[in-house]
Amino acid sequence: MITILSGTNRPGSRARRVADYYATMLAELGAECQVLDLAELPADFTTTALYANAGTHPEFNRLAGLLAASTHWVIITPEYNGSFPGVLKAFIDGLPYPGAFQGKKATLVGLSSGGQGGLLAMTHLTDVLMYLGTAVLPQRVRLPFISQDLDAELGLRQELSRQLLREQAEALLAF
Repeated sequence: MITILSGTNRPGSRARRVADYYATMLAELGAECQVLDLAELPADFTTTALYANAGTHPEFNRLAGLLAASTHWVIITPEYNGSFPGVLKAFIDGLPYPGAFQGKKATLVGLSSGGQGGLLAMTHLTDVLMYLGTAVLPQRVRLPFISQDLDAELGLRQELSRQLLREQAEALLAF
């Protein structure tokens, strides 16, 4: 099972639209997958599901369970202020350590409105995941100028974007 994580809690985010696109592509490749959207996190999860409250919040536990049921992760992360979204870091911090991370394999897709394509976000996230014991596929995909590339029907306008994501998905399946 592959979990595609939409790495922001912004409702209707571009990350979610790319996650849906990726899910369609994985289905075409014959892979079983599911989408985990951080927009489904409880608004108060940092006070009701972390630290002393770890393991007690049913909705947080349900989302964490989606990752636990997967051997491979695709993390779609927008770049916020030169890194990945704080909600993604808080979600990661709430997962059981080291059990949630060790033996998992992840690949990253970075999004940005500008020309960097989430490069800084993916670099920071790679460091965090590797520290936690998750193997990260070196073939990361940057999607710059995402607002121009992503169309209303969940597709990507640029052939290069589609090609890079497909190549990454194929590499993930072999990883």
